[in-house]
Amino acid sequence: MPDSQSQRVAAQGLGNALPLFDWLRDRGAGVLLHPTSLPSPFGIGAFDESAFSFLKFLAGSGLRYWQTCPLGPTGYGDSPYQCFSSFAGNPYFIDPAALIRAGLLTEAAVQPLRYLNRDRVDYGAIYERKLPLLFAAHAAWRRDPKRALPYGDFAAFRAAQAGWLPGYALFSALKDHFGGKPWWEWPDEARSFEAAQRSPLSAAVATRAEAYAFIQYLFFGQWSELRSKATQLGISIVGDTPIFAALDSADVWTSPHLFQLDRRTLRPTAVAGVPPDYFSADGQLWGNPLYDWPAHAAENYAWWLARLRANFALCDIVRIDHFRGFEAYWSVPAGAPTARTGQWVDGPGLDFFRAVKAAMPEAKLIAEDLGLLTPATVALRDATGLPGMAVLQFAYGGGADNLYLPHNHRANTVVYPGTHDNDTTRGWYATADEKTRDHLRRYLSVSGQEIGWDFVRSAYASPASLAIVALQDLMSLGSQGRFNTPGKPQGNWTWRYHEEELQTLVERSGPYLRELAALYGREGPTSPLTKKNRVMSGTMVARASSST
Repeated sequence: MPDSQSQRVAAQGLGNALPLFDWLRDRGAGVLLHPTSLPSPFGIGAFDESAFSFLKFLAGSGLRYWQTCPLGPTGYGDSPYQCFSSFAGNPYFIDPAALIRAGLLTEAAVQPLRYLNRDRVDYGAIYERKLPLLFAAHAAWRRDPKRALPYGDFAAFRAAQAGWLPGYALFSALKDHFGGKPWWEWPDEARSFEAAQRSPLSAAVATRAEAYAFIQYLFFGQWSELRSKATQLGISIVGDTPIFAALDSADVWTSPHLFQLDRRTLRPTAVAGVPPDYFSADGQLWGNPLYDWPAHAAENYAWWLARLRANFALCDIVRIDHFRGFEAYWSVPAGAPTARTGQWVDGPGLDFFRAVKAAMPEAKLIAEDLGLLTPATVALRDATGLPGMAVLQFAYGGGADNLYLPHNHRANTVVYPGTHDNDTTRGWYATADEKTRDHLRRYLSVSGQEIGWDFVRSAYASPASLAIVALQDLMSLGSQGRFNTPGKPQGNWTWRYHEEELQTLVERSGPYLRELAALYGREGPTSPLTKKNRVMSGTMVARASSST
């Protein structure tokens, strides 16, 4: 370990005490699926009957976890990792059919959504057709505010979310008022939450701001119903939070002092990215504003603690993206054309996680620790006790010391055939070089003809306590099922499945998944296997692999 790394480990007291967290003790398995992919009839996945059907599939197949990407409201590029708020929910997920039943919309009003593409999400069309419907639902409520809705009292919701909702609602209303421009292009009277509250603009957009708050009320109400159903079925939901906030977000607009911004212009002085590596000579310039960690520490990380509490209000477990950034982050001077000119700067380290532990002692977090990790980052992960991640697509083509090979997995790990950023397993194998494929076939003792299911079985057999498989791999899809290609500016986050595809998976592969859960100790408490269910054989393996 280099001297600087050794000094950093010693300075934080890493490795000298018991881990802060120790929650992943039982073996289990789950599925990675973002709600956009659900087969709602309204152009994008929603919290509707198709979501309930997916939960029933999980429970019936011995699966105990549903992992999603971040659930926040997305902007340009449609990435759930670049949201307008770290606290709000995505309005696109609201089920219009439920609003019809509540008397807030008519069937005729939602009919244009039924004509949208059911194979892929057309975000432009969703923006143009669905958001106006949600504002219409708010207008209907205003005409009769005493009507009984299934989501509780709106005023009580606003009071419960008072820490973030007023800022998000006003930010969103002003963004509409100024034609969608980012907040730093707004007039001085609106360029911060503090200033906007004192401006006459606040009163001018009050009804629009109330509409945005009402839309959040609908989102949280419908999600609460879905999560309640998951709990009844024994399904835990794994959420996701990006380490950085988007620059054009209510987060930065309402709390500029917590970010590395010029105090006069409110423009970033440095932005996030990653340094040059084998894959990119210029590195990656993400452009997110960096945190002013001393300012966060001075407030005992109150903003981050509120953010995590909001995450845990939606999910049972939270995966934190880019865990390395808590140990050290790549700081690029604002205005730099590439990430080449950046430098590593110390993050908050274990002090941050001690604050989390003190505030939320039972918090269940996952550390996204993929990539080239320093000894100091590994030491921080081990000191926190958070489970890390292993991706099987990264395991093959090298030596036996590759940490992603199953024999090197630790129990305190979440294993994936691939994540939302990877190709499907079939797609990856089709483009892998022969050295990698040969290593894989010899290691797993397989032909590679059913590589998707080979990786599913390998994940189940892994020593890692939690195995998460993308639905596309359970459906044995090729690259047409890929969800996201990092660095590709358009066309991501659009994949959807059809209800009949899930039904086929249930019929052909549900018994096999239950058998795998039994064989490798990943059975869910609400999905006991009977002798009748334990009849899987080599013949059923072939049936399972032919589900596409």
